[in-house]
Amino acid sequence: MTQASPVHPGRLFVFSGPSGTGKGTVLAALQARHPELWFSVSATTRAPRPAEVEGRDYLFVSRERFEELIETDGLLEWARVFGNFYGTPRAPINEHITAGIDCLLDIDSQGALQVRSRMPEAILVFLEPPSLDVLRERLIQRGTEDPVEIERRLAAAAGEIACESVYNHILVNVTVEETVARIESLLAAHRLEE
Repeated sequence: MTQASPVHPGRLFVFSGPSGTGKGTVLAALQARHPELWFSVSATTRAPRPAEVEGRDYLFVSRERFEELIETDGLLEWARVFGNFYGTPRAPINEHITAGIDCLLDIDSQGALQVRSRMPEAILVFLEPPSLDVLRERLIQRGTEDPVEIERRLAAAAGEIACESVYNHILVNVTVEETVARIESLLAAHRLEE
């Protein structure tokens, strides 16, 4: 009788980067090419916006439920932003990793540092723009922020870039195709380490 080969655990890849770097676009392209990857969905106490879908955009929970998750160590990371709570539920990530499925998480640098302290085996990937000038142009072209907000985001980006040394990998996002290819290589290299 042959034994079933054991399932190798999946890995958690945490992606961070300044607003306007193209992180969302890169991760959407990666998800389209690799549906076998599981993308974590954050929980929040804020009300859903009109186009948002429960379970796709966020897990919308009550403040009481969120506080219960904090008290029971049910979150890998969390923060309070403008009076609402946001965080990453631990259980779904653990379930997917145990099943051998790689998980991807898109969070800010503060959250990534919390994940690092709670799950040191997580692989942190920082996406950065080619330069702050390129980032400024991307933010202007996006057309969603006024000049004051653009300068605020650029200052925040400079602070995030200064903390990039805590990440396992730093990728400069010049083009979506090139960045996705480098992430694919990174995922494959970590699989070979098993």
